[in-house]
Amino acid sequence: MRFAVRLTPRGGRDAVEGWAPDAAGRPHLKVRVAAPPVDGQANAALVALIAKRLGVTRGQVRIASGEGGRLKILEIDGLDQAELETAFGSMA
Repeated sequence: MRFAVRLTPRGGRDAVEGWAPDAAGRPHLKVRVAAPPVDGQANAALVALIAKRLGVTRGQVRIASGEGGRLKILEIDGLDQAELETAFGSMA
């Protein structure tokens, strides 16, 4: 399963804020982490937070693209749309 995430580092706390549309109307998951965007700390915190919320191992969560930017594409092994929406709500 692949989906877009908009990450806010140094967000004060680790939290998933739900789905929002981008300028083209495509959904992305808004996530904030307390970690700074230094030496991959924010990316590691993102992977840990998403894995915990989905009940999967961190090894199953990969950043497929966007490691250096706020908008990222995550890839989760063994996850389907229903499980994603159960954990984070409907994309619609």
